Amino acid sequence: MFESLVSRAAALREGAVSYLAADLDPAPKPPPGLEAVAQEWIAYVKWISIIAGILGLMACGIMMMIGRRNRSHLAGEGAAGIPWVLAGLSVVTLAAGIVTSIIS
Repeated sequence: MFESLVSRAAALREGAVSYLAADLDPAPKPPPGLEAVAQEWIAYVKWISIIAGILGLMACGIMMMIGRRNRSHLAGEGAAGIPWVLAGLSVVTLAAGIVTSIIS
């Protein structure tokens, strides 16, 4: 009799845990009316990051051109900045995919 009570309690606990887990992990849903606003802000940030990436690569190129003669440190700083600009652009590009994969 004790074993049947224990098995019933275990079955009840497993059912409760699975029921609660299903309710605590809903699919993402935007608040009413904010979906268009969120898309617009994301578009603004993407556009700004494109401009920042272009300006960053241009600045690195200019530093390399100016530092070509007798300013090798400046040229080195410009060359060292290119991977950082590309890394920043990569993070911006992959941000939506990374966040979505972590959250879901």
